[in-house]
Amino acid sequence: MHNLALAVASKAGYKVTGSDDEIFEPALSHLRDAGLLPDETGWHPERITRDIDAIILGMHAREDNPELVKARELGIKIYSFPEYLYEQTKDKIRIVVGGSHGKTTTTSMILYVLQRLGIEADYMVGAQIEGFERMVRLSDTAKYAVFEGDEYLTSPLDLRSKFLWYHPHVAILTGIAWDHINVFPTFPEYVDTFRKFVHSIEPNGSFIYYQGDENLRAIAEGARKDITCIPYDAYEGKVEMQVFGKHNMQNLQAAMLACHCIGVAPDDFYREISTFTGASNRLEKICETETSVAYKDFAHSPSKLKATINAVRERYPDKKLIACMELHTFSSLMAEFLPQYKNCMAEADVAYVYFNPKVIEHKRLTPITKEEVRDAFGTKNIEVFTESAALQERLKGLSYTNTALLMMSSGTFDGINVKEFAQQLINQ
Repeated sequence: MHNLALAVASKAGYKVTGSDDEIFEPALSHLRDAGLLPDETGWHPERITRDIDAIILGMHAREDNPELVKARELGIKIYSFPEYLYEQTKDKIRIVVGGSHGKTTTTSMILYVLQRLGIEADYMVGAQIEGFERMVRLSDTAKYAVFEGDEYLTSPLDLRSKFLWYHPHVAILTGIAWDHINVFPTFPEYVDTFRKFVHSIEPNGSFIYYQGDENLRAIAEGARKDITCIPYDAYEGKVEMQVFGKHNMQNLQAAMLACHCIGVAPDDFYREISTFTGASNRLEKICETETSVAYKDFAHSPSKLKATINAVRERYPDKKLIACMELHTFSSLMAEFLPQYKNCMAEADVAYVYFNPKVIEHKRLTPITKEEVRDAFGTKNIEVFTESAALQERLKGLSYTNTALLMMSSGTFDGINVKEFAQQLINQ
């Protein structure tokens, strides 16, 4: 949302204000630097007046939010985040990347190559990319728009998946692995939202899908006859890449096909992507010594976790692999979802899993135990922690000679500066 605010404020003639009950870094600094930081946090319905042209509603605002209530009473136009993105790009050619895993990296790859080739594009992506000032761009001049397509809910007022708003001309699905159990309580319901996404493709559009996923193959078989379905697998060419892992070679091939759909020659794509080092927090190398290396990753769902660990194991077959992950999202902390993690960390020599019981309490979930987590992961290398300090002490006690360290979380392990901590560990 703060990146969207920055993008809209950069357009001529737009005046942007905002509100929130808490604002964290880096949003805090970015908004302050742009002169958009609210003078105080909290909700102030008296500031919602008829001279406001539109309000963009964040996903985490509740339906009884006093500013939202006032806006609805006054009849002010209210957009959800994805609805506004579509409104601003409805006359552009839209490329949308969806899937349970890899969508941020695939979107980043597309944007990286387009920028290198001088092809202007608007965009929304879920991570910072080298060479890009922010994570959202909206212009009056770009012919193309590239969006990361999230299957999570649109807003408190619209319980459809976000990506159903975008109506792509070129759609990518990287794979389907059950997630967001709080929204999609069964796997068939989860699959169905991706089927709806394919149905939302513009007439005569293209559907690019990973052919190794049986659910995607079934969706492709049932797609409208006017949609061109394009299967893909991992890239196996001779161009040397900076990124690694089978999952990233799959992402790379999907990105190439999307770029090809808008006229980019494959040879040009491969030449430019060879210098792509990855998106922030996606298998990002954070420090290295002569014998050891450390990465951080956003991986938290079972499919992402397994793919990331396997990629590091394949890259460094002769190093000791220490993998540490945090259960942090709503789904990952639900007892009924935990069995999805079975064998996900089997390739690690040392596997640590951390969760904070207070987060479970805050999310109003049924408590889980360390034993339940260990049994769900199902391998002997698993050790479970519920205190960040205890986890840090255990990590400090290990030897990091000839080691690959992998820190994985969508959070911070409760306040750890992961980059600084990893540097301390492998340099000790």
